[in-house]
Amino acid sequence: MKIGIFGSDYQADKQQIIKQLFDRLAAQHAALWVEKHFYRFLTEKISFYPDIQGIIESNKFDLDMVISLGGDGTFLRTAAWVGNQNIPVLGINTGRLGFLADIDAADMDAALDEIFQNNYRLEERILLQLNASFDLHKNCPYALNELAILKRDTSSMIAVSTYLNDVFLTKYWADGLLIATPTGSTAYNLSVNGPIILPPSNHIVLSPVAPHALNVRPLVIPADYKIRMVVESRSKTFLVSLDGRSETVHSGCEFCVQKADFKIKLIKRQQQNFYKTLRKKLMWGSDVRQ
Repeated sequence: MKIGIFGSDYQADKQQIIKQLFDRLAAQHAALWVEKHFYRFLTEKISFYPDIQGIIESNKFDLDMVISLGGDGTFLRTAAWVGNQNIPVLGINTGRLGFLADIDAADMDAALDEIFQNNYRLEERILLQLNASFDLHKNCPYALNELAILKRDTSSMIAVSTYLNDVFLTKYWADGLLIATPTGSTAYNLSVNGPIILPPSNHIVLSPVAPHALNVRPLVIPADYKIRMVVESRSKTFLVSLDGRSETVHSGCEFCVQKADFKIKLIKRQQQNFYKTLRKKLMWGSDVRQ
């Protein structure tokens, strides 16, 4: 099996887990490729030189699967590398919460054994695609979690005129506006009181960030809608972020967001389900008095 490994470069305290992963894969005689930044971290920061077939230096690679070792941020960066190559991704969590990277380090060996026994399932997740007539996120115009339009620094609020399928919806006066996928509904969207959407749902949510009017609420819409936005800012600039990758844009610019024409495949253990994740990660049903 040809496997690519991606990881973060700030987990020097996770050396034991990192080496355990490579040892387990070597025992299964997997052919390994490592993303260039992670390989530099392994060799320069923790002096670890794993036996690999090569280094991943571009977003074109032919692999059977990819492993993301880190938190959800690492998983999002890995998904951006994978793009539309139809390569399934396994997330091993060495971070904190871990909705995407949901295989705990303690369960890593068992999960890998199941994968090599072909005992796993795949979940497909939709992405958002950003389209603009100017140079904006041209290298990777996709988001697995959310697109965020945000004011810069301490500037006054921005105004986001929003159209659904070219029909005017409203002008959001707020610190920002999120457009989140079901996957991203438990990320930034959750922190601004947006709804949780089940992963298989073919819907996306528009959630304002600190809106000026208290009667403005998140709106769930079909995922195949085209969303067009024109943003005005007194500071003359604002931020457009795709899964945390931000670029500065000038006031008055217009751009569109729609569902991408491909999906990301996530590797899941057979006994995993989203409801169990909610109970574990968000502690639903737990009682601190017990």
